[in-house]
Amino acid sequence: MDLKQWIRDVPNFPMEGIIFKDITPLLAHPPAFRYALGELEKYCRDKRADTLVAIEARGYILAAPLADRLGIGFVPARKPGKLPWEKIREEYQLEYGTAALEVHADAITQGQRVVIVDDVIATGGTLSATRRLVERLGGQVMGIACLVELSFLNGRRNLDGYDFFSLVRY
Repeated sequence: MDLKQWIRDVPNFPMEGIIFKDITPLLAHPPAFRYALGELEKYCRDKRADTLVAIEARGYILAAPLADRLGIGFVPARKPGKLPWEKIREEYQLEYGTAALEVHADAITQGQRVVIVDDVIATGGTLSATRRLVERLGGQVMGIACLVELSFLNGRRNLDGYDFFSLVRY
C-alpha cells in the first residue's frame, strides 16, 4: 500500500521553512492505519521485544495498539513535568531547537528487550535521546521503528549501530 497518499505536507509548521509530515489523514483512514500497524507489528515481533517505548505524543498512537497486539508492555517517553513518579531526564537537539524527554525511573528493568517507536524520524535527536534513556535504565534496544523517515536529514546517522525500520521515506 502506498502510504504517502495518506500523509499530508503542512508548510511552515511548526516554524518557517519546515514542511511538517502530518499523519492524521493516515490515522483517519482505517485500511492505511491497519496496514501501517501490521507492518510495524511484524518488525517489533521479529525483535522479540518485552516492551515498547514511544515518544510523546504521536508515537503513542502507534505504540499503544502495537503493544496490545504483541501482548507486551508500553512505556511513554514524555515531555518534562508530565510524569508523576520518580523519573530520569535526557536533553537533546531538535532540528529547530532543544528539548528534553523523561521516563519513570522504574519503567524498564535491567536486560529488558525494548523497541522504540515513533511517528517520524527527522534528525534523529529525539530517538537518540530515547535510546539513551532506555540504556541508562539497563534496557537493551533491539530496534527502532518509525512510520515516516525524512531521509534527506540523515537522522539514521545518529542511530548507527542500532537496527532501524521505517515504512515511508522522503
